[in-house]
Amino acid sequence: MTYTGDVTPGGPSDVRELTHLTIRKMSVSAMHNNVYLLTCHRTGAQLLIDAADDPERCLALVEEGTGRLDHLVTTHRHWDHTRALRAVAEATGARTYAGAADADALPLAPDVRLSHGDTITVGEVALEVALVSGHTEASVVLTYHDPDGHAHVFTGDCLFPGGVGATQNDPSQSFESLYRDVRAHIFDTHDDATWIYPGHGGDTTLGAERPHLQEWRDRGW
Repeated sequence: MTYTGDVTPGGPSDVRELTHLTIRKMSVSAMHNNVYLLTCHRTGAQLLIDAADDPERCLALVEEGTGRLDHLVTTHRHWDHTRALRAVAEATGARTYAGAADADALPLAPDVRLSHGDTITVGEVALEVALVSGHTEASVVLTYHDPDGHAHVFTGDCLFPGGVGATQNDPSQSFESLYRDVRAHIFDTHDDATWIYPGHGGDTTLGAERPHLQEWRDRGW
C-alpha cells in the first residue's frame, strides 16, 4: 500500500484503493483541514467529507475522481470545516448532510439532517452514521466496512492520533460526553485494525490508540 495519509495544504491528494471504494485525501488552509473524497468503483458515485476551505481545490478533487458529486457531508458546525460548503454545494448540486443538532449553525442548511444509526449509500457502497456529542452537539462519524478488509472510520474532530478532539473552547463542549461517545461508538464497536481518518493531520488506527484510553481519561483531554 502506497497510501500514508500524510498530506499538506496546497499539496497533492493521497489515494487509497480498496476493492469497492477509492479514498482520496487532501489538506486545505493554514489549519490543515482534511477533505476526503470517496468514490464507488462500480457506479462512479462520489461523496465529499468536509468542504472545509478553498472551493476551487475541493472541486478539483472531485474532478480527480469521476467529476460528479452526489453527496456532501459536513462532519460538524465549526467554521473551519464549512468555509467552502456553500460554493461546492452550489457548483455540484450535491445532496448535503449534517448532524441534526449542528445543522442550524451551518452556512447552508443541509438537505438531510442525520440521526444516529442512519446510512448514506454512495452507489453500491454503504456508510454508517454515528453521532458523537462533546466537540459539538452532533458531530458526524462515518464508517465504511470493507468486505475484503477492515473498517475505515472518518471521525472529523472527534478522534485524532493521541486523543479525542478539543473541548475547551465552548461552553457547549464536554470532554466527558466526547470520551464516552468515542469509546461507545468507535472503540467498542471496531477492532484494532480499523483505520481512522481525522479532520486534521495524519491518520491512525484503533490499535495504536486503544492502549492510551485510560491515559486520556485521567488527563481529561
